[in-house]
Amino acid sequence: QVQLVESGGGSVQAGGSLRLSCAASGYRYSLYWMGWFRQAPGKERGGVAVISPSGGTTFYTDSVKGRASISRDNAKNSLYLQMNILKPEDTGIYYCAARGGQYGDIWEASTYNYWGQGTQVTVSS
Repeated sequence: QVQLVESGGGSVQAGGSLRLSCAASGYRYSLYWMGWFRQAPGKERGGVAVISPSGGTTFYTDSVKGRASISRDNAKNSLYLQMNILKPEDTGIYYCAARGGQYGDIWEASTYNYWGQGTQVTVSS
């Protein structure tokens, strides 16, 4: 069965850093686009960063450009998100997700097939 398990969340002061990890199993990990999404309290889930199956292409939402880096290790079925200079606006539940389809906006959460349970990130000022 498919399983995505996030880790690395926690509480940090503004300006600090975190590295989130996602361990995947149960599917052909290296064939899927992977993404990090977040959901702040009372807000819709939105994309943070996405990465192509090979890792050669990445995209970031404007609010994290210059502060975040998404990466993957296909040999370990693992996905990572390094976030620096964290801001209170980064607070939320962070989810990793897998996308095997060919169509639709890669930023659209509904196009992703598999989801983890999420890990909480809290940034205080």
